Amino acid sequence: MPKKPTLIEPIDTSFDNLAKISVMSSKTEQKAERNPMNNYRTYSSKGIENLSFLKVVDDNTSQEHFHILPKREYTSIELFAGAGGLALGLEKAGIKHALLNELDKHACNTLRVNRPNWNVVEGDVSNIDFNSWKNKIDIVTGGFPCQTFSYAGKKLGFNDTRGTMFYEFARCVKETQPQICIGENVRGLLNHDGGRTLESMVEVLEELGYNVIKPQILRAVNYKVPQKRERLIIVGIKRNSDIKFEYPKPHPKLYSLKDALKAGELFPTDVPITNGQTYPKRKREILDMVPKGGYWRDLPLKVQKEYMLKSFYLGGGRTGMARRMSWDEPSLTLTCAPAQKQTERCHPDETRPFQVREYARIQTFPDDWSFEGSMTNQYKQIGNAVPVNLAYYIGQAVVKALNKKEDRQPPTLKR
Repeated sequence: MPKKPTLIEPIDTSFDNLAKISVMSSKTEQKAERNPMNNYRTYSSKGIENLSFLKVVDDNTSQEHFHILPKREYTSIELFAGAGGLALGLEKAGIKHALLNELDKHACNTLRVNRPNWNVVEGDVSNIDFNSWKNKIDIVTGGFPCQTFSYAGKKLGFNDTRGTMFYEFARCVKETQPQICIGENVRGLLNHDGGRTLESMVEVLEELGYNVIKPQILRAVNYKVPQKRERLIIVGIKRNSDIKFEYPKPHPKLYSLKDALKAGELFPTDVPITNGQTYPKRKREILDMVPKGGYWRDLPLKVQKEYMLKSFYLGGGRTGMARRMSWDEPSLTLTCAPAQKQTERCHPDETRPFQVREYARIQTFPDDWSFEGSMTNQYKQIGNAVPVNLAYYIGQAVVKALNKKEDRQPPTLKR
């Protein structure tokens, strides 16, 4: 049997990793160019695609995606639905939502305005009884908050997770008995509490009768998302269900901020002009001095000290501070607020934070997906969301797995 090809993961092209890229690129056909403004090595989006260490060993591991239609109507329940990034992506993949739960009233209004036909249940998830959905649901999903378990690693079981949002996710799985359950979270969960938190989650799902595939970090930039965002995905397969799930293969092309905000392959028009936050006068004057792709080290020394304050004397690059984005790279991960000092995301040309619609584009929400609530709440909803295109690829992987099971079942056993 031929050896399974190994995927070489893309290298992060942030300033923190440029040295690594420089070493690797010296062994390839692609060379960096010096930015005349700050003397940093830079790579065009086309050049980044051409770097050999961004490619895969075998062409079969990464290929253009072809939409897969469900063999029947697959249904889901989603907890902690937020503004609908995950739900919209799964819908695009052909999955029908039976119920979506969210606590935040503004996010619930966002879901209702955009999808009046969705069954949106607003309120505390602990008050929902899921037993009526038992054996009627194919998929349970949820981006539960990351919380430390004091019992972690002690193998105390499902009931001992009470009081956490993961418990409510697991309870929904227990009561509905879906074929597949999918949890998503920030990368930090992988090492949270020394890895014991994730270990405990896996143990609980296994206790409930699910085989957990090795959790994997998916980089959104590999799935037609113009953003360097990472999500940890946890997939549980109902034991003895004969389902074979595989994580989605990366798309062969990387997309930049220009692809998000300008007309092109991702969007047919330039991004609409909408409302957005602004900078105070002095901060705007300082960021005016930062070139495209630059950050606080591009400022005059006196201004660096003024802007950085005590952070100036700390170790580390702190490359998110006074950071101006570049058109030719994917955006850095969006936060819940566009003008936080530690994680600045300044527009490449204009000295301002990204507007609400620009935020949504970077998360690959369509332009007709509106957001309810105050501007601050809209930024929060978008910043917390799973990128729609990443969710679509995950959904297609689920449809593919369920379709294969349908093909293997005798007609009398198909639902």
